[in-house]
Amino acid sequence: MKAVVFTESGGPEVLRVMDLEDPHAGPGEVRVRVRAAGVQPFDAAVRAGWEPPGVALRWPRVPGNEFAGVVDEVGAGGADLADRADRVDLAVGTEVLGFTVVNAYAEYVVVPAGDVTPKPPDMPWEVAGGFTAGTQTAHLALDNLRVGEGDTLLIHAAAGSVGTAAVQLAVHKGATVLGTASEANQEYVASLGATALVYGDGLRGRIQAAAPQGIDAVLDGAGGVALDLSLELVEDRDRILTLVEHGKAPGLGIRTTTGTRSGARLAELAALYAKGDLRFHVRHAYPYLEAAAAHREIETGHGRGKIVLTFP
Repeated sequence: MKAVVFTESGGPEVLRVMDLEDPHAGPGEVRVRVRAAGVQPFDAAVRAGWEPPGVALRWPRVPGNEFAGVVDEVGAGGADLADRADRVDLAVGTEVLGFTVVNAYAEYVVVPAGDVTPKPPDMPWEVAGGFTAGTQTAHLALDNLRVGEGDTLLIHAAAGSVGTAAVQLAVHKGATVLGTASEANQEYVASLGATALVYGDGLRGRIQAAAPQGIDAVLDGAGGVALDLSLELVEDRDRILTLVEHGKAPGLGIRTTTGTRSGARLAELAALYAKGDLRFHVRHAYPYLEAAAAHREIETGHGRGKIVLTFP
């Protein structure tokens, strides 16, 4: 199979395409012929030399922890997930989306059968490939923050892939949402259901004018000054969660995302997409041969929605 790999840690330039041996599904697993794979800061960190805890990495290393494609091989006992609430039967030929930790930037990926769910028929491959991480992270974060009916939630970096999902999921829960973003993304954030606010000088005043009743919880996707402001606005630090300032969180007494991704959670989110209750924006789809360019873009930290790689 063709795969995007790196044989030494470094910048985006270390990524290249190699032929690797095809993987095969073992007991309880499925092999997926990948059509699209999401690109995330997580992948860039792995490429730069970070090793996720509990994961045995071998050289050459293949990044990528979310994907969509077609089941083309089923291991012993891997097809039937009838004990799951969505009662999935993963036969060969089933179009799916799913997650892993690494190895998704390849023509084939093998994962436990419980880590995929059927793709909604009307969901484009580019959307499906990048859907898993942002939506599940947002879902977990809102659960951690106990966001519900009547809450006022402030989301920093509301135009990114996690922010995009979090705005919509919080509104779906009955919360009032304020979302910070650049001037260029104000209309986009508003279209998701939030009161859009431009970040930068004077943000505190804009927040207080938009939410004179106060802020109940904050989902911070920006860090830095945005997090500092959040600490001033919300007294209960158990209701502040940062997606980016992991090193500072323990000392500040605030949250980082806890919980695990699951096929059942992903199925719930895919169903919301299918009903039209959860939109997901892909800003750039790169052919897998251009993975280095995709990593350069993701490392700018700017832009709305998701970046994905596509496979023929």
